[in-house]
Amino acid sequence: MTTTTTDPRTDQTGRRPLLTIAEVADWLGVDVRHVRRLVQERRIPFIKWGHLLRFDPDEIEAWIAQHHVGALLPPDPRR
Repeated sequence: MTTTTTDPRTDQTGRRPLLTIAEVADWLGVDVRHVRRLVQERRIPFIKWGHLLRFDPDEIEAWIAQHHVGALLPPDPRR
């Protein structure tokens, strides 16, 4: 018998549910107000559904990766 592990964040189609603005703010560690500003400036991917704002978790992960800034120099081994 084979046991399969499923990600509890996915639905029956294998997609993760859309996130609310509060969930994105919590994920990023910022206030909801900051996420609203990012939306207003169109600096973060979002879905406008009527008067609701929703966020695709895959798009948010890609957005975070796109804005990742790596170190310029390797760390000094003497430290």
